[in-house]
Amino acid sequence: MKRFVIITVGKTHSGKTTFARTLEQKLHNSVVIDQDNHAEFINTYYKNLRPKRGPNTIKYAVTQTIVNHAVNQTDFHLILCNSNRARQGRLHLHNYFQDQGFTRILVHFNLPDHVLKERVAKSQRSTNVFRNASSFVEVLMKQQADSQHADMAAPAENEADHFFVIQNSDEVENVIQNIVSIVQSI
Repeated sequence: MKRFVIITVGKTHSGKTTFARTLEQKLHNSVVIDQDNHAEFINTYYKNLRPKRGPNTIKYAVTQTIVNHAVNQTDFHLILCNSNRARQGRLHLHNYFQDQGFTRILVHFNLPDHVLKERVAKSQRSTNVFRNASSFVEVLMKQQADSQHADMAAPAENEADHFFVIQNSDEVENVIQNIVSIVQSI
């Protein structure tokens, strides 16, 4: 069986989690791997193990363990629900899943910042996923500033076998339908 990995890319509150959960409902034999769940688990039970500065290596290790298990012990299609904004990280994922024989689908959530600001202002999401931030407003502001760095450049079409861009919420259902069609056609 040909397996697919769907990788989401986007800023906070751009719709990645909602998209992933909806896609999981419509794409048979799939599983969402959401790094926010791993962060919340670590922050709840293993807060003292988090690095004081730098990358959250324990979160990445938990995620990689879950991904490796899903790749090697199941036949699921994977839906990676992370921000995946750093080009180096996406390249690593690209190479890893290519080596594992997966067909890669990249979905870039490129909603306007004013829409994200509105969503963040109304957010009811738990902040227990944070390590260094106090609010989603702060996260969005950092992500906006980080967008100026070369490694945070928007993903390109050549980063995956299939590439979609979502610029407004009205496009989500169409992208989901296209992905399901691609998977079912193999």
